[in-house]
Amino acid sequence: MRPCRSSSRHLNRRLGATLACALAAAGIGGLGPRAGTAHADDLRRFAIVAGNDRGGNGTRPLLHAKDDARKVWDILTRLGGVRSEDAALLLDEGAPTFLRALGDIEARARQARLRGEKTVVVVYYSGHAKDGSLRLGESQLPMAYLRARLGEAPFDVRIGIFDSCQSGALTRTKGARRAPAFEIDTRGSRDTRGTVVLTSSSSDEDSQESDQIGGSYFSHHLVSGLLGAADKSGDGRVTLGEAYAYAYDRTVADTADSAAGTQHPTFSYDLAGNGDLVLTDIVVGREGLLFPADAPAGTYLLVDARGTVSAEIIKVAGASRRIALAPGRYRVKRRLSDRLRIGEVEIPRGQLVALVEPMLRDAPFSDDPVTVKGGPAREPLLTSHWSVGAGGGYQSVFAAPSAGLFPGAGLFGLDFGLRDFFRRDWVWGFDLAGGGAHAEVALPTAVLPFRFSELSVASSLTSEWRRRALGPVIPFVGARLALLLMSRKFDDQALPDQFFATLSPGLVGGARVAFDDSWALVLRGRLHYLLYNVDQANRSLGYWEAATFLQYDFGGAR
Repeated sequence: MRPCRSSSRHLNRRLGATLACALAAAGIGGLGPRAGTAHADDLRRFAIVAGNDRGGNGTRPLLHAKDDARKVWDILTRLGGVRSEDAALLLDEGAPTFLRALGDIEARARQARLRGEKTVVVVYYSGHAKDGSLRLGESQLPMAYLRARLGEAPFDVRIGIFDSCQSGALTRTKGARRAPAFEIDTRGSRDTRGTVVLTSSSSDEDSQESDQIGGSYFSHHLVSGLLGAADKSGDGRVTLGEAYAYAYDRTVADTADSAAGTQHPTFSYDLAGNGDLVLTDIVVGREGLLFPADAPAGTYLLVDARGTVSAEIIKVAGASRRIALAPGRYRVKRRLSDRLRIGEVEIPRGQLVALVEPMLRDAPFSDDPVTVKGGPAREPLLTSHWSVGAGGGYQSVFAAPSAGLFPGAGLFGLDFGLRDFFRRDWVWGFDLAGGGAHAEVALPTAVLPFRFSELSVASSLTSEWRRRALGPVIPFVGARLALLLMSRKFDDQALPDQFFATLSPGLVGGARVAFDDSWALVLRGRLHYLLYNVDQANRSLGYWEAATFLQYDFGGAR
């Protein structure tokens, strides 16, 4: 099938209807787990969900590919009937890991088929593509090979969803340059029967992601659709045809005025059988948000506690809409011509909460936590979170007032950071460090050994340059103010111990090397001013520190 390149909504409706009719005529058994879905009881569902923000040489890191993958994995395991042990979530993993996961899923599917179970696999990928290959970090996975591998995989139904693209500024294209969309030719061999592939864009277009929605346009609308926004029939199930038609329509509408141009998702299929292909059952989870039929029409944004846009819902007048949100607190926003309607709602586990108009309040546009496309750009809603680190380093004074009074010393300490404080990418840090060294001071008549000890308590404010990150390396720079407590205890008991305290301002810089979403190795350097007022009159000194430590980010390192 040739990629669609028209931007008309009429053509979108024809494409969505074509896919829906084709799936109904093909009649593959339902994917949803609810009782009553055709063949649902004997259908074993598998999933491989991959998101990679890095594409190797010649590409800039994406910001939201892994976030998109997390959302899809959550939906498939929560609403799509995929057991967690049958779902692989791969974040910033290379092609070898991807292929190993695929091999493991294939082996499990063969065992299931030996037991007489029918099997379905969903393969989702969000990240870079270039020159006909998916770019997973420094590794590559040729699309032609993956196409053939997927077509031969031992599943009754194979669903591939590929959002391969490149990064930009506020609205960025994904991939180093334009690359062909991943397709399976429906005119090919019948060996690929039972295969459906959705792509985020046609073969001569770039895909796009947006900072305002915190993800790619295609995946954002696909996720919203699978949560219930695409349930056009109102039966509580979202079929593949409904999900594609919704994602297509919303992606085309949101990218029509973008700098990269209109983006047209594509699909191809080769199916045979009886029934319909249900991707999610939005009733099975029980909890969620209900928009009653009498709720005002409009576009609603649902933002979770971390500031991530969970779904974007178009409410039609006179029709109810159910969205299968996970338990938690959400901010709800409807944008009017002259103001906002904003409110918060708590979704308890196992409960469906109805959204009524008195739950929302009027607010000016300046209170907009996340601006929809087409509105003025503002910072997304910030949710601060903590990180903690532990490690060691070395400290040295540039020039001592007398020989040996300030020996180089090893320091060990703890670092705490309140991340995304004040604004995005800013970290308010607190650290505690201690250490010391054995040394001696040479006098004209004697050599005096002593023990040098230091304890520092400090606060810092740093800014990370995540958007200028070099792959997993994230540089940072900032200022620090430390309270230094220093002492010397001479081995000669006749000499009095020396102790002094001082405030020391300084600069800090370095880089975090992220292993995954939470763990990182931090390499840090500091330059500080030191006022010394023992043994001599006030004297200005300087010292430097170099340290490395392991850090855990409770909100995700990237």
